[in-house]
Amino acid sequence: MIIRDRPSGLKLFLLLRGSVLLRILPTLAVNVAVAIVVTWTHGALGGLKITLTTIPFTLIGLPIAIFLGFRNNSAYDRFWEGRKLWGELLLRSRSLARQCLSLVDGDAPARMRDGLGDVRVRMVLRAIAFCCSLRDHLRHRPLDPALASWLTPSEFEEMARMPNQPDYLMRQMGQDLGACLRARRIEPCLAANIDHTLTAMTAAAAACERIKNTPIPFSYSVLLHRTAYMYCFLLPFGLVDTIGFMTPVVVAIVAYTFFGLDALGDELEEPFGMEPNDLPLDAICRAIEIDLRTSLGDDALPPPLQPVDYTLM
Repeated sequence: MIIRDRPSGLKLFLLLRGSVLLRILPTLAVNVAVAIVVTWTHGALGGLKITLTTIPFTLIGLPIAIFLGFRNNSAYDRFWEGRKLWGELLLRSRSLARQCLSLVDGDAPARMRDGLGDVRVRMVLRAIAFCCSLRDHLRHRPLDPALASWLTPSEFEEMARMPNQPDYLMRQMGQDLGACLRARRIEPCLAANIDHTLTAMTAAAAACERIKNTPIPFSYSVLLHRTAYMYCFLLPFGLVDTIGFMTPVVVAIVAYTFFGLDALGDELEEPFGMEPNDLPLDAICRAIEIDLRTSLGDDALPPPLQPVDYTLM
């Protein structure tokens, strides 16, 4: 995610970091080159004069802009829903830590130094592992070896063999909660509250998987992509007889807008990736880790992640 103040004045037009210009620059350059050739030949190719008026471009341009806006709104809805789901995970993780430490009976308050032998510590640290494994699951990354410090060796080895590692960790949560209930370390009504928190975390993970595995219909994206490209590459023929040498400039502005909206929709459609405009899942997982380890009285906390070149991952 790009984290920076909005530039003002000339800087707003010159900045590249965080914009889609670099992504669309090759196509934009070809489009402007075509516009220059059309302007130079005054719309004649091979001795044949191609005459187009601005009327068809006016009729087509408005629907393209509307549909591009609709697609980008749909993509941003996916981005914002993903952010809300990870905010829900942050909330539920804190609630789980509070519930485990205050509702599950023990001989003494649970502390990080007690290690994984204390079921309360084990469940809190497993919540960190759950969020980190969900992040890697959504990004199709291999299992993070750092998760071994929050899980028992047997649990970590078993999780490495699972296709859906976050779901495995949540099942382990359920087994520990059931063991506490059978050992009468927690009242049944209070155990139901913890189970509700675990269910909410599972629901958030499943919703993230739904966004990840259900893209915007491909045929819809292809139609908009093709139409926008045809519009921008034919536009010089409709403008050259009207505005002459200014044709490449106007074409560059229109093409930058249409190609940029198309590329921005592609980035926002998948909010869990590693693009600069994607969600900062690493930073969110680090915030969850800091909060939960703090609840266990851990003093050796890692620092919050900071943006690098205005990008927070």
